[in-house]
Amino acid sequence: MLLNRRSALSLIACLTALGAVRPASAAASVITYSEQTLAEVVASGEPYLIDFFATWCSTCAAQDRVLEGLAAESTVYAAIPIIRVDWDEHSRGDLVRQMGIPRRSTLVMMRGTTELGRLVADTRRDAIAGLLNLAGS
Repeated sequence: MLLNRRSALSLIACLTALGAVRPASAAASVITYSEQTLAEVVASGEPYLIDFFATWCSTCAAQDRVLEGLAAESTVYAAIPIIRVDWDEHSRGDLVRQMGIPRRSTLVMMRGTTELGRLVADTRRDAIAGLLNLAGS
């Protein structure tokens, strides 16, 4: 089932009401990872970004600033949900193992269960924009 923009925004609104989403900025939605929230986003068939981060990671913070800036500049980028996976909590979990995530500061663009691309420890604006552009593929 594919969701149109209105349905995707409704999904984000529902997740916000449940406390699963917090805005990273006025332009982007960040969904705190859980198996349930990931399953809901996967089922939407829409593209999404998985962000493996740690609060103490300076590379993660730099990636977050780039993501916020891109989302603030583009409604296309702002519409892409970001699922934040806390590295300190989930680094030894099934998701990390199944996806072969090597470290925190890994960004993975997905549609359903298909990986469209990934960046590891890359903070370049053009590289992150390129990853987000895969959502339109």
